[in-house]
Amino acid sequence: MAIETRAREATDRSERTPQYGSDLIVDILARLGIEYAAFNPGASFRGLHDSLVNYGGDRSPRTVLCCHEEISVALAHGYAKATGRPMVAALHDVVGLQHACMAIFNAWCDRVPVLLLGGTGPMDSARRRPWIEWIHTALVQGDHVRDFVKWDDQPASAAAAVESMLRAYRLMTSEPTGPVYVCLDAALQEDPLPRDVTVPRDVERWIKQSPLQADPDGLRTAARWLSESRRPVILADRVGRSQDAVDALRAIAEQLRAPVVDLGSRFNFPSSHPLESTAIAEELLREADLILAVDVVDLWGALQASAGRHRPAGYAPSSETRIISLSLGDLLAHSWAADYQRMQPVDLNLIGDTRVALPALLELLEPRAAAHADRRARAERISAEGAASRGAWSQQARSHAERETISTAYLALALREALGERDFVLSNSDLRGWARRLWNVDSQYQFTGSAGGAGLGYGIGASLGVGLAHVGSGRIVVDIQPDGDLLYCTSALWTVARERLPLLIVMWNNRSYYNSEEHALRMAEQRGRPAERAGIGTQPVQPNVDFATVARGFGIEAGGPVTSPSDLPAALARAVEVLDSGQPFLLDVVTEVR
Repeated sequence: MAIETRAREATDRSERTPQYGSDLIVDILARLGIEYAAFNPGASFRGLHDSLVNYGGDRSPRTVLCCHEEISVALAHGYAKATGRPMVAALHDVVGLQHACMAIFNAWCDRVPVLLLGGTGPMDSARRRPWIEWIHTALVQGDHVRDFVKWDDQPASAAAAVESMLRAYRLMTSEPTGPVYVCLDAALQEDPLPRDVTVPRDVERWIKQSPLQADPDGLRTAARWLSESRRPVILADRVGRSQDAVDALRAIAEQLRAPVVDLGSRFNFPSSHPLESTAIAEELLREADLILAVDVVDLWGALQASAGRHRPAGYAPSSETRIISLSLGDLLAHSWAADYQRMQPVDLNLIGDTRVALPALLELLEPRAAAHADRRARAERISAEGAASRGAWSQQARSHAERETISTAYLALALREALGERDFVLSNSDLRGWARRLWNVDSQYQFTGSAGGAGLGYGIGASLGVGLAHVGSGRIVVDIQPDGDLLYCTSALWTVARERLPLLIVMWNNRSYYNSEEHALRMAEQRGRPAERAGIGTQPVQPNVDFATVARGFGIEAGGPVTSPSDLPAALARAVEVLDSGQPFLLDVVTEVR
């Protein structure tokens, strides 16, 4: 739904006259088409809270109550990835802001637009209540997150707040997108609004921007190199921000008969497509004469041979391989966090938005490029290998039904079979690639990618946001939920229950912080120490967490723990049946560590 349509619907509900600064903020949000505001309540934005509920009627935006600020921001993160639109996460002065920091960092690293609204003050210290409003007021609060937001501001008047909010929206939604933080003084929110301060009706003129097209000469060079190459490989990472980019990428791959390696930060390429070649990435990179890297976050890392716990592993492509990079990555970098990654020399560095650059590149490609006999034979070989691999993966996963414990492969297979023909969205995790190997993940909306900043606590909050985005769609949102990650933000389950989201939470419960356990094993190996002690300090066991009981305590129907492969299909069938009735469900599945 376009901004102007959502804004018109919001303003048509009632003609209202703002009386306070916070009323004005709600009018701005409505005019911008912001649909939701997630928060844990706090006195520093009590004015905004009142205006959302009583002035705005809790409709535009509608409030979503969360039990922790990290959940609020993760919810907005997931929602933005699922819809392409930002929402508000409101944060209570310095304490709420500090609680939210990990989730803000995730959104920053993931380049996702989130409108963070903070409360503070009053900045006029003569108006502060004793003690609490002194210790919770910072000078200035934006300093705390400035290194991992795209922009921050603390307007000093209602008139300044109008421009601040409009600038925040334009900056956060301009590619490369990212979170922004606007801190609203409590006095600004609560004081009567001057009569001459209004919200522009034509907000589109303030916020609209055109996508950045890549250099035309560079695109022509890229098209010529791609058309001339015999063994091209495409690396794709964040292409799925745009359906236009996804469609163009698929058409380019098919025209060139070029295999695609999906790096997984978003949906990039259909998992069942004959040219989907992620499983043989290293082999393809070694033989490639040209690599097209599209929206790749860490190109140097993507070109390294498999490392596991060892580092570094060595460069995969030949030194003669041409490399083309197309992304916007260089346009947003801060010094504090090295999320810009190690530099990778390339032969052609194109700066452009893939939603316009990829369609333009497609038009420039030589139509006969795919007709080369060696390209055709290579594509047929890759397709045959892919089909054989998918068959072998399915057979391997099915054979795990005879084990005593549940493997990740069998969990992925059983879950897909339980869903049947139902449409789905994978909101969190893909079971180390097994879901993409065994499922047909073929539409842009079906996979929303990872946390970005690798911060624990992301999964359930982001799945909340994805679930909110798909309410009424008929789709089942599947959160494959690692146990350690859920322990960070367990109270998000209350919001799942409160919102009655179409969310199937399947615990990937390996009873370990296994990434750390693997590193402990590596240290033991290097130092000649006992590997059997790697579980000390890495396994949340004795007692084991009973996630089903925890979920029921928050008001969600739940099952498990399921420990045997023979019990898994029936347990999943029951879970899906509950989802069909319109209720969320959590199933605790105890799995092997990997």
